[in-house]
Amino acid sequence: MIKTKIVATVGPGCNSEAVLAGMIDAGVNVFRLNFSHGSLDDHAEAVRRIRLLAGKKRAFVAIMGDLCGPKIRLGEIADGKCELREGQTVLIQRQPVLGTPDRVSTNYPALIDEVREGHRVLIDDGNVLLRVQEKQPDAVVCLCEVAGTISDRKGINLPDSRLSTPTLTEKDRRDLQWAMENDLDFIALSFVRRPEDLEQLHDILKGYQSDMKVVSKIEKPEAIEQLEKIIALSDVVLVARGDLGVEMEVCRVPLIQKEITLLCRRQGKPVIIATQMLQSMVDAPVPTRAEVSDVANAILDSTDAVMLSAETSVGKYPLAAVRMIRKIAEQTESFGQHYGDELGASGTSLFPVAKAVVRAAALVAADLNVPAVALWTDHGDSPRLLCKLRLTQPIAAFTADERVCRQMAILYGVFPVHRPQVLGLHSFMEQAD
Repeated sequence: MIKTKIVATVGPGCNSEAVLAGMIDAGVNVFRLNFSHGSLDDHAEAVRRIRLLAGKKRAFVAIMGDLCGPKIRLGEIADGKCELREGQTVLIQRQPVLGTPDRVSTNYPALIDEVREGHRVLIDDGNVLLRVQEKQPDAVVCLCEVAGTISDRKGINLPDSRLSTPTLTEKDRRDLQWAMENDLDFIALSFVRRPEDLEQLHDILKGYQSDMKVVSKIEKPEAIEQLEKIIALSDVVLVARGDLGVEMEVCRVPLIQKEITLLCRRQGKPVIIATQMLQSMVDAPVPTRAEVSDVANAILDSTDAVMLSAETSVGKYPLAAVRMIRKIAEQTESFGQHYGDELGASGTSLFPVAKAVVRAAALVAADLNVPAVALWTDHGDSPRLLCKLRLTQPIAAFTADERVCRQMAILYGVFPVHRPQVLGLHSFMEQAD
């Protein structure tokens, strides 16, 4: 039994009941629905299958909806794709146009107003680089500095530009409404830039009396500037290394990942590391050595969960990818337990009374070398704090709320137990025994 939690993205690569069942058996704790792809009907069918299978297996498996956010994309390209040559000029215009090597458009007309001369325009995760040379009333003239192929709806990043686009788009609001109606456990907010983005989402959830947990995806440089405030307003933090590595120097990403993990531990918030964990397994049955080291180091840094994206959603070996993550976690956790606190940071600095109680429980568990720690929780707060101390024992978290059980599926080393409400300590002890 591993303590690191596994998040897997649902897609064509794993949309059959047989594969989903195998993934649950292999250790998936949270399934991610990516609203950037597929229809709501597709996602509804995935929810039905996951809950049916989890019910049959008596497994607490959470479902996370991932909002698209204000992702800027190219418009359509003639023949689906075209080549841009180094040194050529490319016009990005406000009005939609069928793209050619000389002229393209985007789904964000305000780009024309908000970029400045000298700003970079990165296409397809930075594989193609344009730089703004001249501004016109309804277009910008760019110079191609890194050549490559562009195709329909490829993503655009503007790392030098401050954008006015709202974090919650109209599509996001429709998807959020659907997520609440379908009782999803987590909702991930993409491209978080400031605390106000989260406050807006919390206000919407509160208005509908929804207790979905909010996952903040850190993938913009602006978020790094107010990281501690953003973490404080989040239920879970997700390090989205894909866009983060495009928006800033890629060499900074590993250090930002470590910083976010450390700050989440101090604030008692779960953290997920995502993007290209086992990317080569999209097409190959085994990962690279570097990928294995990447996953192991994330676990040693005290991440709560690792996430598979393309590996399970469109990859050829979704089950093998989940099993590989599990094997890496088994080996790494064993190593981490041997060296203990020498590898980690101190626990949460918030809530002094709660901190004292959970630290005392951790000390007693260690001194008595008990096989497990059991606790009762109504909302999941106590196991969330306790798991940050990285006990060697599993934590059995009892609750009467099935939704809380599913939401605890993201917590490192926590194993939810659904039981009726107990009255008093002795009643709980009997139930725990």
